[in-house]
Amino acid sequence: MASIGFAPPWIVLRQALKTVTASSYHKTLITNLSVSSPFRHSALRRFQVAGAIKGDVDSLLKGIGGDQSITKEIKHVLEMARRVASRREVLHTDFLTPLIVKESVSVLGKFADVTIVVQGGYPEAERCRISIGHPDLLTNDPDIVAALSITGYFGFQSCSHGDFLGAILGTGISREKLGDILVQEDKGAQVLIVPELVDFIVSALDKVGNVSVTCSKIPLLALEYEPPRTNSFKTVEASLRVDAVASAGFKISRSKLVDLISSGDVRVNWATITKNGTTVKTGDVVSVSGKGRLKIGEINETKKGKFAVEIIRYL
Repeated sequence: MASIGFAPPWIVLRQALKTVTASSYHKTLITNLSVSSPFRHSALRRFQVAGAIKGDVDSLLKGIGGDQSITKEIKHVLEMARRVASRREVLHTDFLTPLIVKESVSVLGKFADVTIVVQGGYPEAERCRISIGHPDLLTNDPDIVAALSITGYFGFQSCSHGDFLGAILGTGISREKLGDILVQEDKGAQVLIVPELVDFIVSALDKVGNVSVTCSKIPLLALEYEPPRTNSFKTVEASLRVDAVASAGFKISRSKLVDLISSGDVRVNWATITKNGTTVKTGDVVSVSGKGRLKIGEINETKKGKFAVEIIRYL
């Protein structure tokens, strides 16, 4: 149901594009998810903008919130776009978080003669790569996302998302080279990855937890994805501060939640927060390291001036 579904990057991307549409720039948006397309399970949206490149990168970053690491990542994407526009070439980012994708796409709307393709391997992918190219060169969907199947006997020892992630990173590759990990319970997991590391992972990864595994490359069309399971409930809070709402949502004490914020373990819409007084609104996604994530649903003010908040907890 729409009221409880997780807002994937392609929905965030659609909203960003609406913002760009309100400007004076011209663009064409193509949704490439037809059954006949070999990329029908890829989360990609394409658009082209025309107009003058305005201002330098620093000025384009004005108004973007978040910490310095987020700004640094977006700045790198914008530098790639500037290079593409001046040298007529095609460049690809590593896998980016939904927040970086959203902000990058929004700001890239101010660039001229740049075509962008966003791919995560399947329509609801969270982590995606952005291809940036001159319109004359980026005419096809680039092959920049590959899929792996990790199988083993997980019947007596189930492994979590963190177990698969840790095992893959344990081979020595960086997180930016990995997309989403789709855990399949006793069947293992399917992993999105940059194509150039497929052979390495196939040969290097032989164990997840205490389970011996086999890795093999699979087509993107073979990905098995199910919408996340959720549990919805309501809580009444005196304020919409994240420490109040999230502590109720994750069923931990408010003081514990404050400590997690202080240690940088709490994120709102994929951006790390450092202030307890940060407020949340309908549609916000709150994640806590080791606890999972939740989404803020409908909010109604009570007669006593408090807030009845719908919490959608991802299981």
